[in-house]
Amino acid sequence: MTVELGGGEASNALRAEAAKIAAELRAAGTVPTLAIVLATEDGGARWYSRAIASAAEKVDVECRLISLSADVTEAEIAAKLEELGRDPEVHGMLMQMPLPAGVDADALAELIPAEKDIDGMTPLSMGRLLLGRPSFPPATAEAVLRLLKWHGVETAGANVVVIGRSAVVGKPLFHLLLQVDATVTVCHSKTEAVEQIASEADILVVAIGRPRFVTADFVRPGATVIDVGTNAAEDGSLVGDVDERSVDGVAGALTPVPGGVGPVTTASLLLHTAEAARALAQTA
Repeated sequence: MTVELGGGEASNALRAEAAKIAAELRAAGTVPTLAIVLATEDGGARWYSRAIASAAEKVDVECRLISLSADVTEAEIAAKLEELGRDPEVHGMLMQMPLPAGVDADALAELIPAEKDIDGMTPLSMGRLLLGRPSFPPATAEAVLRLLKWHGVETAGANVVVIGRSAVVGKPLFHLLLQVDATVTVCHSKTEAVEQIASEADILVVAIGRPRFVTADFVRPGATVIDVGTNAAEDGSLVGDVDERSVDGVAGALTPVPGGVGPVTTASLLLHTAEAARALAQTA
């Protein structure tokens, strides 16, 4: 029987830690504040931003939703990011994707100060992650490790296969897994025999944005499977990158969608914001 690795308890613990830090900061006169810049009409991005704002309210972190028009120019987005970067009352910054066509997301990300980069978007944050130096890693990649640790899944010496090489999950997760002594293989669209490689993994992480792509043939019996995907099904529900029915009884453990990686990602962002506010307050 496949065990469900839910994210509820882990996210609750992270939110409690964020709330504790926030309470201490507020008592000392600092209101931990996260600014989310939205320059898109994408429904998913707007829903996610509202979900973060709702979760932030529950842990006493202020959240500013800064909504720009979908036809905003790159210069206008840059000006807003620079303004927030200079604002001493803003401690965390998040630039939501997607951005308008023709806008250079990489150039804009560089405008986020590293000390406020709570989702590891900047080259400086990525470089620090690669070198194992203190930084805020991308929250989704970090959520995978938090879930594994919470549920007692051993990573040291484990054979881990990650399907997907995005800058949000696959690439940073590779480095995070190396830091906990896993042996890591990253597969992508040009990888041959992905199914065979995946079927040899002790831990399989899937983050490719293709609904129900991974079936039982990809999974070694007893393996732990982390499904990072969130895809809209025809009926409007959310489904993962893993075919849950197919791997049930084959995988030893599987994260649900929704309710697995997602809530831990949101809670990690809030904790990062509280930690950033604490660090900035100490240097003020």
